Amino acid sequence: MSKVVPSRKNRELAEKALEKKPALGEDIDLSAYSSSAEEHRYQNEPSHLPSQEKENMLKVGITLDDRSQRAGTFVQIDRSVIHTSASQDGVEVMSITKALETYSWLEDYWWRAVSVDTDKFTAQAEVNLDNGYFIRALPGAKVVYPVQACLYIAHQNLAQKVHNVIIAEEDSEIHIITGCATKPMQASGLHIGISEFYIKRGAKLTFTMIHNWAPGVAVRPRSGAIIEENGVFLSNYVCMKPVRSVQMYPVARCVGEKAIVRFNTILVAPPGSNLDTGSRVLLDAKGSRAEIVARTITTGGTIIARGYIAGSAPDVKGHLECRGLILSERGVIHAIPELKGELAGVDLSHEAAVGKIAEEEVEYLMARGLTRDEATAMIVRGFLRVDIEGLPPELAAELRHAVEISEKELF
Repeated sequence: MSKVVPSRKNRELAEKALEKKPALGEDIDLSAYSSSAEEHRYQNEPSHLPSQEKENMLKVGITLDDRSQRAGTFVQIDRSVIHTSASQDGVEVMSITKALETYSWLEDYWWRAVSVDTDKFTAQAEVNLDNGYFIRALPGAKVVYPVQACLYIAHQNLAQKVHNVIIAEEDSEIHIITGCATKPMQASGLHIGISEFYIKRGAKLTFTMIHNWAPGVAVRPRSGAIIEENGVFLSNYVCMKPVRSVQMYPVARCVGEKAIVRFNTILVAPPGSNLDTGSRVLLDAKGSRAEIVARTITTGGTIIARGYIAGSAPDVKGHLECRGLILSERGVIHAIPELKGELAGVDLSHEAAVGKIAEEEVEYLMARGLTRDEATAMIVRGFLRVDIEGLPPELAAELRHAVEISEKELF
């Protein structure tokens, strides 16, 4: 694997931050994890991967046997990039190390949307990078099918550290499905994922991330997006399987007039899972818009659902919505909505609700022939049906399918 050589400035900043604790969430002892793993062989045809691994990837939306409805594919197992391909004109898919070797201008984007010295996790990704992906829609390109990217941990107790850069050039449109998963019976591991999104003028980027980790895995994504004039960034995040802990708080900055951001999140926290997630939007340009919607369920785990919208420009508008269901006596949901207006005329609003399923709703369905469990399952399924605007029908169907697979295991 090629080694990314950090710039002197980035290396100095990262080295100073190697011991910097995260501002939010549980701290992690990085020395408890391995930084090495066996190299995995590159696959010209990813369908040749073992059936069990393909099945795990399929659960997070990654299809390798039939890629006819994918515009591109990226697969990384542990530290090894084992496949990259693009099948539609106007889209580029490659490892981040190859992209940095190919495009000298890419250094101008490196750590622009996320600060390298945010905490020790960003610092580790700079100093000890394991790879990651580069996905780019060329100017004016309308990418019909989604690009898929999979980050997979197979090695026991590995700390996987990746840095991803996604660019939607002017007037382009691209949809990306990222699936993250681990090998079955994986006892422990750590995933550090840096993702930088750049949505240029008039471009539209839809990013759907589905997590299927393991009960002993800790996950620390650090993401940032910069949206220019008339750009649209739609981010969908689904995590409904057991995981030790997730801590993420992506930041989207609307720097161009009439830029639009939407974050949609679906979370389920089983016993033993600790999910500290949220979204942060800075409306810094005239007429920019933001919407943050979260649906959270605890069956015994802990969820902290954060949301923050700040308006500092004329005619901006933002809405934050967080709804949570507690289905266990031991479950905890902590909703933290925040709004900050810095200018007269901003229009920001929020609504948050946390509680249990109303007994009258259960009784209503039971009176129509359902058992209590069937009635509860129906109510929860309806609760998780988030209407996500702007998704193409094929991608909306895949997202529903991913949620349905998790629902079956939940009930």
